[in-house]
Amino acid sequence: MTIRYIKQRCPAVPVILDAKRADIGATTEMYAKEAFERFGADAVTVNPYMGMDALKPFLDRADKGVVVLCRTSNPGAKEIQELKVNGGEELYKHVAKLISGPWNYNSNTMLVAGATFPEELGQIRKIVGDTPLLVPGIGAQGGDLEGVMKNGLTKDKTGLVINSSRGIIYASSGEDFAERARAATIELKNAINAFR
Repeated sequence: MTIRYIKQRCPAVPVILDAKRADIGATTEMYAKEAFERFGADAVTVNPYMGMDALKPFLDRADKGVVVLCRTSNPGAKEIQELKVNGGEELYKHVAKLISGPWNYNSNTMLVAGATFPEELGQIRKIVGDTPLLVPGIGAQGGDLEGVMKNGLTKDKTGLVINSSRGIIYASSGEDFAERARAATIELKNAINAFR
């Protein structure tokens, strides 16, 4: 299993299970148990659409991270996430308020804020303060790294976990895939650090 391998090789590296889980009652309890106990993940992505009761088994785990979808990087995200609620507020802003406020009772949440929407990421940062953001969309999706760094960093120049999956793991399909993946990782790290 990949997580077990990572834990053996790099025990200090936290593992986020990208599962986008949420469901009703007993089902969501089992999803949390699966993510944290069976798979051994340190954090898991969840979908807030069903409300807090669907996330409570995850949120109750003070020793684990809960990464909540807020403003995702996919083009169709606006169909739902930009819907107006509460007198005109976009849904993603409402989610940001819930996650950084009442749902963060164990101080164990992060929000997903896509690099393909850096202005919205900046609005989320203003709402959530120092709550960390998981930022997908750099690399193959063409996200705006400069915009992410400008709008997403906290005052102490932290607060972002920037993800590039395909841009790294598919840097090459040849025999040199490991070297190319490493080079792509170093290139992204250097680009991130150039904005600090």
